[in-house]
This record gives sequence, structure tokens and C-alpha cells, in this order.
Amino acid sequence: MARSGDVLEDPATGSRLVFLRTAAETGGELLEYELTFVPGGFSARDHLHPSQSEQHEVIDGSLGLVVGGRERRLQAGDSETVPAGTRHRIFTTQDAPLHARFTLRPALDSEVLLETLFGLARDGKVGKNGEPSPLQLAVIFSEFAQLGRPPRPPAAVQQALLAPLSFIGRAKGYQARYSAYTDGAPEPGEYVFIDEWHVDAPPEPVFTALADGSTYPAWWKPVYLETTTDGPPELGRVSQQHFKGRLPYHLRTRSTITRYEPPTVVGADVDGDLRGRGLWTLTPRDGGTDVRFDWRVYAEKPIVRALTPVLRPLFRWNHAWAIARARDGLEPYARGRVGA
Repeated sequence: MARSGDVLEDPATGSRLVFLRTAAETGGELLEYELTFVPGGFSARDHLHPSQSEQHEVIDGSLGLVVGGRERRLQAGDSETVPAGTRHRIFTTQDAPLHARFTLRPALDSEVLLETLFGLARDGKVGKNGEPSPLQLAVIFSEFAQLGRPPRPPAAVQQALLAPLSFIGRAKGYQARYSAYTDGAPEPGEYVFIDEWHVDAPPEPVFTALADGSTYPAWWKPVYLETTTDGPPELGRVSQQHFKGRLPYHLRTRSTITRYEPPTVVGADVDGDLRGRGLWTLTPRDGGTDVRFDWRVYAEKPIVRALTPVLRPLFRWNHAWAIARARDGLEPYARGRVGA
């Protein structure tokens, strides 16, 4: 876990990064860091951030920025924010390194990606161009596709092309997250997910739906097939879940509520085919509710655990599909219970 003041250095390129505000310190709202560098690599090629805006602010020097085909040269004191999903790239305008501040909203896993890239460079695991090997990059981009990708071809095609290289890379031991670089990075067989979205409904009915597992089959379709519980939600309440994703296997878990703070926080410890902890955090905004789901689990189901080293990106895709169904169902369910 990155903290404000932490420094990353890349001896291959001479870049130096200082974290200013991190995901943990802002509740996932943003990641802010300062970077002294010469533009190059992925950021100097056309790319986009599917779910994040990115602010570029020059502190010292000059930075070239192309956004949607429009070129601009930022001087000290200038800034520009690139909206999520917008094609852009940066380019060098001077020989000397420049000093700039970057802000990504929301933070997502950006700091982990930065720690991985700088860590590999620090350990000499990059080529003469300062980039990791193709197999290592395939593993990284498969894991962090939601953070940044080329604008073409379509995202699904990119993932299909990367899948075989990522499979080989993971079989050779490459990872996207390394405990040597990131405190709390997943161990083998462990999955860490952070999902955030806005629900156009007040916190109270949203909280009720999330805290009461017996409602899941009604709105989280077709993921949750069956749930049972020994009573209404409260500390210590136990429930059982039977659910699935798009992949051809089912999961069965038991959860025990360990945090219950209506209408903002509910958390549970989980065991069964998955073992770990889930935490829902709700924040009122604009008459609706910002939802954040932190899900950190170990795969205990034998087939999932056995295939995790090589099929982790596929399992993460399966999770993303399931969360998309939650996005589809939670809002209309909660809106239908306003005032109930």
C-alpha cells in the first residue's frame, strides 16, 4: 500500500515519483503524485484510461500533450484534465527532465501499477528501452486493462490477443503485482478487487439491499442463485450463498457480518469456496449513493486454486462480469424500495 511521501525511482530512465495522496488516504477518490521525468514509453503513445480522468499539471519545465488530436504545450503553472475514455498522449518538448503533478480520478489500482513498473526497473528487469519483457508486459496489461490501453483495436480484441502471451507469462512466473514492490499485494491464490460506481438512489435502500443477503437473488441476477440467512442483518449474522459467473463453475460460501454501520458500512468474513473478507462502503452524493466494494479473497475451490497461476486474468474478467450484473440490478431494486 503506497503512502504519501513514498518515493519510487527508475534507474533505467532517471524518473523519480513521489506519492502525494493515495487511494487509501482518499477513500479511493484519487491518486496524486509528482513525477520528474522525460516523456517516453506507454504514456508517449496514443492511449486512453477507460474509467479515470487524468489531470496533467506542469510544475517546472514544459510538457507536450495531445488530446483527441488537439496539441498543446503546457508550461509551468498550466494544467489540463483528460476525461475518462479520451485518446491522448504526451511528448517531450525539452532535453532536460520536467517536473509535473498528475491526478487520477478515481484511484483504482494505479499506484500498484506504478509500483510494479518502477520496481521492475529498479531490479534491472527491463530492457535497453526501459520497458519489461513482452511476456511481463502482457501479464501487466491483462491485469490492469481497466487503467489504460491503446485506443485500437477494441478492448475485447486486445484482451483476446494478450491472453495467450499472458498465459505463457504467468506460467513462467511473471506477475502483475509483487509483494516485493507493493505492501499487501496478493499472495498466490489470492484475489483483490475494488469496484466503485454510483447508484441513483438514497443510501438507506441501497444499504438494505447490500446488507441483507437474502435479497441478492432478487436483484443480482443471474449471479446469485440461492441465499439463506438466520435472520435480518446485524453483527454476527450468518448467511449462505450459492452463486456463479460466466465461467462454467459454481461457488458456495458462508458469510458472517463483522461490521454493521447503517447506512454507510457493512462488512463480512467469508469462508467456503472463497475465503476472505468483503466490505461495502456507501457515500451519499447528489441525492444518490457512491458504492465501493472491497473484496479480498483466497480461492479455496480446487479448480479455481489450481488454475489461478495461469488463468487469473480470466477469473478477474469473470468477477467484472458479475459486478456488471450488480450494477444493472442494484439501482432499480433500491429505487423501487424508496420509502418502503
